[in-house]
Amino acid sequence: MLHYKKVVFTKPWEVELQKDNIDDKNIPSGNVMLKKIYSLISTGTELACLSGGESWFPLPGVMGYCCIGEIVAKASDVVDYDIGDKIFCYGSHTEYEIIPTTGIFLKVPEGIDSKYIPFVRMATIAATSVRTSNIEFGDYVLVTGQGLVGNMAAQLAKIQGGIVIAVDICQNRLDISKGCGIDYTLNSKECDIKEEIKKITGGKMVSTCIEATGLPSVEAANLELIAQNGEIIFLGSPRANYSVNLTDVLNHCHLAAFNVTFKGAHEWKFPVNEDSFVKHSLERNSKIMFEFFKTGRICLEGLVTEVVKPESCKAAYDSLRNKKDDYMGIIFDWQ
Repeated sequence: MLHYKKVVFTKPWEVELQKDNIDDKNIPSGNVMLKKIYSLISTGTELACLSGGESWFPLPGVMGYCCIGEIVAKASDVVDYDIGDKIFCYGSHTEYEIIPTTGIFLKVPEGIDSKYIPFVRMATIAATSVRTSNIEFGDYVLVTGQGLVGNMAAQLAKIQGGIVIAVDICQNRLDISKGCGIDYTLNSKECDIKEEIKKITGGKMVSTCIEATGLPSVEAANLELIAQNGEIIFLGSPRANYSVNLTDVLNHCHLAAFNVTFKGAHEWKFPVNEDSFVKHSLERNSKIMFEFFKTGRICLEGLVTEVVKPESCKAAYDSLRNKKDDYMGIIFDWQ
């Protein structure tokens, strides 16, 4: 048996680094054992799980779904992968993990700094919003929320040809987005967003709004920023309680004066693996993001705030919760 470390959410807002054992001598058929190199904290989802408010994630539990690892052992029937291969997968915050080679299990290409590989997951989550949209070159696109996923969505909307307006209440995040080439950045604490968007668009407003905060209050407020026949893409998962006149919200979809299309952009709307009958998949999106990272089409500058050892897990989550304006991405270094 092999001893290993894992980050455990023990109860609401409590995190511990614990030790466990793994059988490294009997790898199940179709599986390999990975020694993790880096894993990335997905802030929104993981803080929601740490709060105890996600029914699908019971506490105590081990979280994490963005990582790069090295194959250190494998089952005898695994022939497409070798010991020493670097792998991107949806693995957890653990030092070692036995994982199947099905699903998202991709060899990491040369030419990308290993610490950025886990960000591919954030980019594929964001890509769903652009895949779902009708963005064409020259369209004005609003992206509300400039955390990791919102930043990636804004960059991908620009790659799609949109003229992108990013909104957040955190100036640090907006500065990072500006450095990533986003056309306009607006701080909703410091300006009248509606008036600024009117100026930018010549009064036409935006044809696409990608909502990445997951706050229902923001989603409802965004409706007045969308042009007639436009669309709102719900990228962030709604989690907070919010009271609103539902008739007013639905009229933005129903009435011809608005005719706004509501679209969901949860990443799992696409199949996991590539298929000749389906153009888009999580696997294909991941491979595209590898290329975008490698060629610099997606800017990664400023997205890593800290690289920490797993022993600092409690401090890492405390920082993301209590100093969110100062933090973008925190990576666990398992080396």
